[in-house]
Amino acid sequence: MIELTTLANGLRIVTERMPGLASASVGIWVQAGGRHERVEQNGIAHFLEHMAFKGTKTRSALQIAEAIEDVGGYINAYTSRETTAYYARVLGADVGLALDVISDIVLNPVFDARELEVERHVILQEIGQALDTPDDIIFDWLQEAAYPDQAIGRTILGPAENIEHFGRADLARFVAEHYGPDQMILSAAGAVDHGAIVKQAEAIFGALKPVGLPDVQLARWSGQERRELKDLEQVHFALAFEGPCYRDADLYTAQVYSTALGGGMSSRLFQKIREERGLCYSIFAQASAYDDTGMVTIYAGTSGEEVADLCGLTIDELKRAADDMTEAEVARARAQMKAGMLMGLESPSSRAERMARNLAIWGRVPGLDEVAAEIDAVSVAAVRDYAGRMVAGGHNALALYGPAEAAPDLAGLRRRLAA
Repeated sequence: MIELTTLANGLRIVTERMPGLASASVGIWVQAGGRHERVEQNGIAHFLEHMAFKGTKTRSALQIAEAIEDVGGYINAYTSRETTAYYARVLGADVGLALDVISDIVLNPVFDARELEVERHVILQEIGQALDTPDDIIFDWLQEAAYPDQAIGRTILGPAENIEHFGRADLARFVAEHYGPDQMILSAAGAVDHGAIVKQAEAIFGALKPVGLPDVQLARWSGQERRELKDLEQVHFALAFEGPCYRDADLYTAQVYSTALGGGMSSRLFQKIREERGLCYSIFAQASAYDDTGMVTIYAGTSGEEVADLCGLTIDELKRAADDMTEAEVARARAQMKAGMLMGLESPSSRAERMARNLAIWGRVPGLDEVAAEIDAVSVAAVRDYAGRMVAGGHNALALYGPAEAAPDLAGLRRRLAA
């Protein structure tokens, strides 16, 4: 059963007890990510995530790690474009300890000068590693091409020149602007006791003052092209179309469509381009959503000699889906989505994250039956209609990396879509 309590200062506490589990996942999700940064702050949310583990007013970096690992648990964090999360997985008896440690690193980081320099170097290495990983960096470039000169289009890691200059005052300012109780969700699942967590959270967070809603630049799709030529083994090709946001009526339709198009080995793109033509090893499609926008993305890697054929066939399959997507394909996609959802939620970590994410989006946690019903309601006609509107809309962006001289440009792909 999911239980929700909201403190007077706006902190939301959501839990789900999972009978039969000995472990639990507990975390704090802060509604502050890459798109909440000003241009001169780009990368600071991720930098802050790193620094949270480097010491608090009462614990050193080693003591933070030891506190959780002494009881056999683990602790971690991540930064996305709309959220920063800090979480731990422990046995049920140690939930109180986990919440104490997580709240300590979120509320009481000291930003030690020596540790700051260490993490600065680590993040610069992380940026370098990303640039050396074509099938990762291509998605950052695609995001930038879709939303140029906007916070939502910038990378999570930020540019090296920003990282080189961030100081303690910059980190403290971002915390003061965004790390208020009204921008936090405490989520826990597994062997948890809602009442005990609420009581502890009240003692830890109850006196904090709200910071108010952050200023967020509304996303404006402005699909462009980014082509980076480099002597690699493959061309990395990523094409995106503007998709629905979280609250759009087309959300589940777009997800079913992208699953049928490129969500597995039986999907259209995999069968046509890999299995029949052998033009690539990896190809897939996916739909992602944000608070006010979304993207349907197709990715593939192929040789420089075959990239033009791959691009052309991909466009043809996108057009064909609007005309002849079948009931069997849509039914398979719906089944994949529902099974993936249920399988993924067999762990308390996934449950805690789902509750926090849904609470941030809708202010409630939809039941699994409700979500399954939304998926089942997606018809073949709806998928074909969505596919047709997406192709006709012209709202697309393109990123290419590698020996891409022979690849068509975005204007050429748009002409083929319109033909």
